[in-house]
Amino acid sequence: MIKIDLKSSIPIYEQISREIKKNILKGFFKENDPLPSVRKLAASIGVNPNTIAKAYQELERNNVIYTVTGRGAFIAENNNKTLNKIPENLLNTLKNVVIEIIYSGVNEKIIIEEVKKISSEFKGKDSE
Repeated sequence: MIKIDLKSSIPIYEQISREIKKNILKGFFKENDPLPSVRKLAASIGVNPNTIAKAYQELERNNVIYTVTGRGAFIAENNNKTLNKIPENLLNTLKNVVIEIIYSGVNEKIIIEEVKKISSEFKGKDSE
């Protein structure tokens, strides 16, 4: 199931991409499973087909899915390895944030506790 928040500051194509990744990690999609067609998914969640196409392009660029001309999009093999790896740009952002927090005098244990808390809150919202 793909949920989007039209009021979110996160672009819709990115929300769709994230939702598909979450569904893969939760086991709703398995390797080589087909994804809904661009038009079908667009109609089911009420967005422009170009938005779905952009999400699929991003997922393909990140080796989460692959497309077969005339057949559609499919879940790539070994996608859990891809999804459980922090992209370099986000890793750099995380490093910079952690460095700033440490320089402000916050203890490492508190940083770890806060990250776990944020993760739990995120997972909690996911199950609603």
